[in-house]
Amino acid sequence: MEGSVQIGTIFDIPVRLHWTFLLVIPLFAWIIGSQIEITAELIAGAFGINLTEQPADFLALVTMGFMPYILGAIVALGLFLGVFVHELAHSLVARSKGIKIRSITLLILGGVASMEEGIPDPRVELPMALAGPLTSFAIGLVCSAIAIAGVNFIPNPPVAGLFFFIFGYLGLLNIILFAFNLLPAFPMDGGRVLRAWLATRMPLNRATKIAADFGKAFAVLFGIVGFFLFNPILIIIAFFIYIGANSESTMMRYNVLLQDVTIADAMSSPVVTVPPDLPVQDAIDMMYSSHHLGFPVVEHNRLTGMVTLSDVHSVPEQDREALRVGDIMTKSPITLKPRSPLIEALQIMSVKNIGRIPIVDGEALVGIVTRTDILRVMELKEV
Repeated sequence: MEGSVQIGTIFDIPVRLHWTFLLVIPLFAWIIGSQIEITAELIAGAFGINLTEQPADFLALVTMGFMPYILGAIVALGLFLGVFVHELAHSLVARSKGIKIRSITLLILGGVASMEEGIPDPRVELPMALAGPLTSFAIGLVCSAIAIAGVNFIPNPPVAGLFFFIFGYLGLLNIILFAFNLLPAFPMDGGRVLRAWLATRMPLNRATKIAADFGKAFAVLFGIVGFFLFNPILIIIAFFIYIGANSESTMMRYNVLLQDVTIADAMSSPVVTVPPDLPVQDAIDMMYSSHHLGFPVVEHNRLTGMVTLSDVHSVPEQDREALRVGDIMTKSPITLKPRSPLIEALQIMSVKNIGRIPIVDGEALVGIVTRTDILRVMELKEV
């Protein structure tokens, strides 16, 4: 994921930190710290503890000086540690089922495990989807038990209050995370459970569409509630759920339609190529006349680059007359083989934001595949 940096590995899975994660720690510290007494009362009420029956200094350490903001940061870090373990549980179950895990990334709204794409098997997706929420529930129970034990067995009231606040808060947050993730709002865990259940009764692409429609409905509901409650967090969550449901549904449609289709079935061949010493203006004229927005650059029968309209736009117009294609082309372009799955080409195009990929067999350029070629195959598959 762009904007993230690897901070380590666990069980041979790279762990990455997105820059947005750095925003949430001070935000949580401020939110929790500014409402510390109200929050403490709510946590106590959830555990059936009457604060008026506790010693007068029970919350002395919790409310002292800058401690509320320090506790806010501690709780935020603890919550994201729980989110990380949640995603790790997904990843370990998925890997035990033969799915390759690329990385786990922590970002502002939680975490995401990046897995290899493909058509999910409901028998694999169901335990994988349940693993995360059940892990959060277990963490919530353990933290809650520590909080209650702190009240009953720590003789120093301020220290007992500190333990109770931290672990009671984390216990409640993880149990809320468990319940929230089980909402049937695809692509959240509950939505994936719903899809896995539906997929045992109907085709997978139809099950995905129904689960995605549930997700969009929940997103709209969250957005409306967030608007009337003036809660920006709910609105942001609604936005990400809606976009995620739509993109997952679209990608599943692509996966199903392009299943078992290779690049050789879609690529254009023979390929119009240009030499690296061709003037840039001549390449532009070829784009106009052929309606192709990019050409492979070949020298001595060997692919050396790709020149596209975006490469042309990267050069000031007044400089183009003095330049050759070799001066502006993208060197060492991404290539694929004719036997590669067509869906792989679509995934690369989406991630890299490119419109065409040259196809090579050995060192020979044998074709080119574009977004238009892929869409044409999909239209034919839907007939």
